[in-house]
Order: sequence, then structure tokens, then C-alpha cells
Amino acid sequence: MKLLKLVFILSAIFLVSKNGLSQERWSLEKCIDYALEHNIQIKQQELNAKYSENLLVQSKLNLLPSLNGNTSLNNSFGRSVDPYTYEFTTENVQSMNFSLSSSVTLFSGLQKLNAIKQNEFNLLSSLQDVEKTKNDIALNITAAFLQILFNEELLAVAQKQLEITNMQVERTKKLVEAGSLAKGSLLEIQAQQASEELQVVNMENQIDISFLTLTQLLELESTENFEIENPNLPDVDESVSLSKVSSIYQQGVSSLPQIKSAEFQLLSSEKALAISKAMYYPSLSLNASIYSGYSNNVQKSIFFTSLVESQLIGHTAGGEEVWSEEYSSISQTYESYPFSDQVKDNAYKSLGFNLSIPIFNNWQVQTAVKNSKIALLNAEYNLELQKNVLYKEIQVAHTDAIAAQKKFISTKKAVTSIEESFRYTQQKFDVGLVNSVDYNVAKNQLSQTQSELLQSKYDYIFKTKILDFYNGKPIVL
Repeated sequence: MKLLKLVFILSAIFLVSKNGLSQERWSLEKCIDYALEHNIQIKQQELNAKYSENLLVQSKLNLLPSLNGNTSLNNSFGRSVDPYTYEFTTENVQSMNFSLSSSVTLFSGLQKLNAIKQNEFNLLSSLQDVEKTKNDIALNITAAFLQILFNEELLAVAQKQLEITNMQVERTKKLVEAGSLAKGSLLEIQAQQASEELQVVNMENQIDISFLTLTQLLELESTENFEIENPNLPDVDESVSLSKVSSIYQQGVSSLPQIKSAEFQLLSSEKALAISKAMYYPSLSLNASIYSGYSNNVQKSIFFTSLVESQLIGHTAGGEEVWSEEYSSISQTYESYPFSDQVKDNAYKSLGFNLSIPIFNNWQVQTAVKNSKIALLNAEYNLELQKNVLYKEIQVAHTDAIAAQKKFISTKKAVTSIEESFRYTQQKFDVGLVNSVDYNVAKNQLSQTQSELLQSKYDYIFKTKILDFYNGKPIVL
């Protein structure tokens, strides 16, 4: 019994904790932060930036001297020339060669230094591309988040209209049963009821789609247990005056990453042109190397010196003896030549300078310079294009925000008038002075105007958030 009670308590705790987790609501800030951490496009841009960083590091390492070692092992069979005795032999000859070489560029028209600067600008441009992608994701999430709020308010309007219609259906039924109204009036109001029920279903579907859009941007697997936090949206200030397009543009052009990225690309193209022009200049390098080798067919010569004593070699005519002089005799013998001794004795070193002067290379340098100039001009056009695109985007957002503000003000007045008119029509419909057709027309007009009011409201909020973003302000609700 105690065990069963314990299992029940633990199960209840698990369900409560699970339910509590599932009820966690996502604010706009949380959605944006989550997307910036998990979005695949952002991760790809970060990898591109890492690639550019590696190129920069490598361009700096290219200033260091190179050092390379080389070795080879050869087996010769049959009649061949020993590479170290230069004698013909028919024996199996095993030989090994060793080398160690180093080279450093002393001057090459500052190509390597300009390459470093070019890669620095490329890295800075890649980092700005990462920020641009983050900004795009944040704006897309904001739009999707506001779309959910907009659809939820439209659903609330549709449900409210359906509630009114449901009450009218019940009232009309009673009047028809009492004989005060014809059955056709009931059928007309029931048709309106079915139409509004369909409208509610459509709006529920739109909410599901908008939730799906947001969760896909967040890279979530499903919309299950996903709920957003409804913020307290500010009312549309009918008297607020938006900043001028020119001032917003000046702020955006000095801070937005897409402009900075284009500027860094322009600087990178300038360095690329400098690298191409450096190919006109001579290049000077310092080279050093050491070589050695070994052969198993080589024997080490050993010389021995011995003293040859004076010997009788004859007599003179007078009978005197003639003796030879003492001298040193040199004899030679051979023994094995150890590997370490051969490597040491065969070593030779070299140190020299290499000067390369370009004279004629099939106009490759001239073509490279021309292409670099074209790339530089294209980078200038790209920067100008990015500025033009930004200015047009700000113009559109500014115009849309003003239009939405004006539409909201006029629609708000219209809603107030139409609501009053609809209440008057409903009162006349309740006493039978207005038929169901006129009543439905007035009701649909009210619903449509309310929807337009919501649309202008959220359109204005989103457009002003875009303008705030161009002004360097964070996106918050």
C-alpha cells in the first residue's frame, strides 16, 4: 500500500513537472536568442568566417622560411654505375640520398604583406556577413511572431462574431416557433452561422500555419507544447512623427553589417590589385641546403706507411759497395665504410640568392592587373548597390509605416462608427424592423473593418520595428 502511494506521488510529480515545462512560453527575445544559437544558416556563415580566419593565419605564416627534408632509397641490379665511386659494378648496389633545404623570400613586391591585409579584410567582411544573417533571421522571426499575434486577434474577432450569431440563431428559432418570423429568416441566419463557423476554422488553421512557420525558423522539430508569450503591445500613437528617411539612412549606412561587408570587400579588392601589380617587380629569395648520401658498395680506404731500410744494390768499378737510401712505403687496404661515417663525409652545403626578374610571361601579369581593376570596380559598384538597396528598403518601410498609421487612424474611426451603426441595426433586427440579410451585411462590414484595423495595427508595429532596427535599436516588443 505504501509502495503504491509512493508510485502515485512520484507519477504526480512527474506529470506536474512535465506539464510545467510544456507550459513554458516563448517571448520574442527568447525566440531570437534561440534562433541565433541554432539556426543552420548562421552556423554556415560562421564556418565561412572560420575559413577566412584560417586563410589569414596562413598568409602570416607564409612570411616564415620554408624547410623541407627529402630522402630516397635505390637498389641497382646488374651492370650499373655506383653513384659514389663512379665505377661500374655488377653487384647489387643500395644507395640512399638525404637533403634538407630552406628558402625565404626577401622581396617580392610586398605581395605577402598585401595578402595579409587582403585576408584581414576578407575576414572582417565574413564576420559582417554573419551579423547580416543574424539580423535577417531576427527580422523573419519578428514577422512570424507578430503574424501569430495578428492571427490570434483575428480569431478572437471571428469567435466574438460567431457568439453573437449563435445568440441570434437561438432568438430567431424562438420567434419562428412562435410564428413571429418566417422560417426563411432562420435559414438565412443559420447560413450566416455556418459561414462564420468556417471562418473560425480557417483562422485556427492560419494560427497553426503561423506557429509552424515560427518553429521552423527556430529549427524545432514540431509545434507540440510550443506557446508564445503575448506581450503588451503599445497602442499606435496617432500623433507620433517618424524620423526622416535621410536620418535613418545615415544611421543605417554607418552601422549595418551589409554595408560594412561591402566596404571591407572593396578594401580587399584594392589589396588584390596591389598584389597583381607587385608581379611586375623582381623577386629575391635566399636559399640554403645540405645534402649527403650512402652506398653499401663503398669501402673505406686505409693507408699504412712503412720504412724500407737501405739495401746493397751494387758495387762501383773500384769495388766499393753502393747502398739504396731509406724511404717510406705506403700500402693501401679496404674495410667497411659505416653508414654514419659516409653520411658525415659525403655531406655538402650550399647557400645562395635567387633573383627572378619578370621580362615576358605571355602578358599574364598585365591580364591579372586588368582583371584586378575590374574586380575593384565591381566592388565599388557592389558597395553603391548595397547603399541603394538599403535606402530603398528604408523608403519602403517608412512609407508603409506612415500608410499603416494613417490607415489605423481612419479605420479606428470607421470601426467606432460601424460599431454604433451595427448596435442600432441589431436593435432594429431584434424588433423585426430589419431583415436578416441587412443584418448580416452590417455584421460582415463590422467584422471586415475590425480585421482591417488589426492588420494596420500590426503592419505599423512591424514597420516601425524595422525602422528602429535601421536606427541601431534592438528588436523588442
